[in-house]
Amino acid sequence: MLAALIKTLRPKQWLKNGFLFVGLFFDRQILDLAAVVRVGLGAVLFSLLASAVYILNDLNDLEADRNHPKKSRRPLASGDLPTGFARGAVVVLLLVVFPLAYALSTTFFWFLAAYFALNLAYTLWFKHLPLIDVLILASFYVIRVAAGVSLIHVERFSPWLYLFTIFLALYLGMGKRRAELVMLAEDANSHRRVLDGYSISFLDQLITIVLTLAILTYSLYTFSAPNLPSNNVMMLTIPFVIYGIFRYLYLVHIEDSGDAPEEILVSDRPLQLSIALWGVSIMAIFSLFPPGS
Repeated sequence: MLAALIKTLRPKQWLKNGFLFVGLFFDRQILDLAAVVRVGLGAVLFSLLASAVYILNDLNDLEADRNHPKKSRRPLASGDLPTGFARGAVVVLLLVVFPLAYALSTTFFWFLAAYFALNLAYTLWFKHLPLIDVLILASFYVIRVAAGVSLIHVERFSPWLYLFTIFLALYLGMGKRRAELVMLAEDANSHRRVLDGYSISFLDQLITIVLTLAILTYSLYTFSAPNLPSNNVMMLTIPFVIYGIFRYLYLVHIEDSGDAPEEILVSDRPLQLSIALWGVSIMAIFSLFPPGS
């Protein structure tokens, strides 16, 4: 039962909470131990809250998951995890997360509360509304970034990074919807009602739009953010972002992946390499060129 519970908590999904470190990284505080510890604690609490949300989603979608080709193997859908035990785990997680979040930062607490409330609204209503569903999913990533920023003293965090996060998250969400349509084919609507409001051609157009905006907003960040070198050397990191986006697009369109972005992140070596090189290049630029140099 413990193994089934751990699987239901979806620890691979915790990778998404790396977005809490965006403010820490781009505000040049990644070597500040106190700031890293605060954001790290915040990421742990956010991960536990996200796991409580995943359990609630599985409980709400129990019947649909039992008829799904992949989700039927989830512990709750397969019967490996009793529903009563799962509900008890949600209560325990919430009783642990919210008091500790309030002790860490009241602002951070309210971001967690907003994330939880929005997730409940998504589970009950928004997940069935085409376009609204992916916009709500994108907002979860922005909340993560803002929650991480709230835990540290940030003076010059560029708003372009919020926009880049929005478009990148929309890109991932639409890629996931496209992969679900391909995998489920004509049975898509019976498994997820919102898919009846999408088509592959429509999603391809939307993906093209948000992909273009993601690259554009990151590019604008590299030569307009106030804490970057004035010689625009940060623009050298743009090719890594473009390759990472193109690689994910390749996996969605050619490999028919994309229904689980976290699986791609932990398994695709070219994508991992592009992310690593992107991070190393940013660290090198921050080390060699102080702000305004």
